[in-house]
Amino acid sequence: MKTISNVRTLKMVQLALFAAILLLLAFTPLGYIKLPTGLSITIIGIPVIVGAITIGPVGGAILGAIFGLTSFAQAFGADPFGVLLLGINPIGLFVTCMVPRILMGLFTGLIFKGLKKIDKTKFLSYLITSIAGSLLNTILFMSSLMLIFYNNSEFREIEFVKNINAGNVFALVIAMVGINVITEIIASGIIGTAISKPIDMLTQKQS
Repeated sequence: MKTISNVRTLKMVQLALFAAILLLLAFTPLGYIKLPTGLSITIIGIPVIVGAITIGPVGGAILGAIFGLTSFAQAFGADPFGVLLLGINPIGLFVTCMVPRILMGLFTGLIFKGLKKIDKTKFLSYLITSIAGSLLNTILFMSSLMLIFYNNSEFREIEFVKNINAGNVFALVIAMVGINVITEIIASGIIGTAISKPIDMLTQKQS
């Protein structure tokens, strides 16, 4: 039986490791698959999901904050769409990058805590949480983006937005996420489950 101090140390090491992976994905081509529209399919949320499952809601929120900071950093040249949003409303973009990602990490951890109490298969809780984490990332981010930017005239003048029926917020959201959300859900479900389950089981043995 490990002491509380050893368990905390283990979780801090895991947090540092996931943060390092997150930064690697964020600042290399590994984390973002750029699309011609300027949007990106991202797998950078997966370390947040795995961290939320194996460390807990607080760890998920911390990793979500790091995710948000890296997303905001992309707006300074690396992400064309982010660059445009930065020019329109930098504070709004910061909120859009940070708040949804923090909540995504927090809620993902809470979902797993609830599911593992009732999941007798010891598998579904990992799969459902991994998928839920990806969905939360998309839903929370797009909700914040539309809430802050949708009624902004400069936002509607962005070429990509003008080519869509910007008068219909739902059409705009669907066009912006498109294939992204399906791809990210599949990737998160497979990779998140494959990684989080053995790590979590190992952590439990060390506790």
